[in-house]
Amino acid sequence: MSLLTVQNLKMHFPVRGGVFYTTKATCKAVDGVSFELKAGETLGLVGESGCGKSTVAKSVVRLLKPTAGSIQFNGHDISTKSQGQLRELRRELQMVFQDPAESLNPRHTIGQILEEPFIIQKMGTRAERSEWAAELLKRVGLPADGVHKYPFEFSGGQRQRIGIARALALKPKLIVCDEPVSALDVSVQAQVLNLLLELQRDFGLAYLFIAHDLSVVQHMSDRVAVMYLGKIVEMAPAAELYKNPRHAYTKALLDAIPIADPTKRRERQLLRGDVPSPINPPAGCAFGHRMKHPKWEESTKMDLSLKELSPGHFVQACPCCVDL
Repeated sequence: MSLLTVQNLKMHFPVRGGVFYTTKATCKAVDGVSFELKAGETLGLVGESGCGKSTVAKSVVRLLKPTAGSIQFNGHDISTKSQGQLRELRRELQMVFQDPAESLNPRHTIGQILEEPFIIQKMGTRAERSEWAAELLKRVGLPADGVHKYPFEFSGGQRQRIGIARALALKPKLIVCDEPVSALDVSVQAQVLNLLLELQRDFGLAYLFIAHDLSVVQHMSDRVAVMYLGKIVEMAPAAELYKNPRHAYTKALLDAIPIADPTKRRERQLLRGDVPSPINPPAGCAFGHRMKHPKWEESTKMDLSLKELSPGHFVQACPCCVDL
């Protein structure tokens, strides 16, 4: 049984304007995303900025209420539950945000930040909560006396460790990581990634891991899903996707990964055109439309749902981008 099952998730936002601030259009940030995530597994979610990755993350943890579709978490449909009904489930579903400086309250001490989940869930006495906060800091590699300090007294990497400690506080089953290392120095990124892997091994955590850096996603993920303009266009086991990408957009993303050896050169698939607007997305294959592919009009009349080409390897069945 899957820990998380997302079916046909849609997240549309009204675009308002005019004298009376009426709805003029709809921004289709996420438009029919489906995937599953098992306990202890990591699913990487990649794509260009603006493709809808963070909106998927916020919808999964119900910071946003989906426009349509279902989100099944641990046997419960959380897509329509109220915030009050979600409170107990939030013990098992947590999130690590992209910018640790913005996600930590600068007016609270680290102890207050780490104790807050216990207070909301009405767990423990004041002394127990203080002890748990100190233990959480030690668990993520920070000194226990850090509970008396404020976020500005820590570096970016240390603040992200505090964010991870907060997510870990209630012993969740799933943590959604929304680009957890993109705001950190390269020298610190590896330390944070290794911490996440260590915590996953020790506590059996599942991760929905969102990142721009495809080499990071390859290192962290069991499976990888590639998003383009609010839809998943390819999903496969990490090793299979990096070895044998089938969708043209996936190939272009992999071509963009820098080579460590400056003496080596390779042919790259250059992306032409601009990403279409999610306010007015084209019919059919959005990537084929961007590339002005001769088969794009053919795709407008086709069912572009994901098709399993090999065991566990799903690709959007589009004549523009995939050789079927």
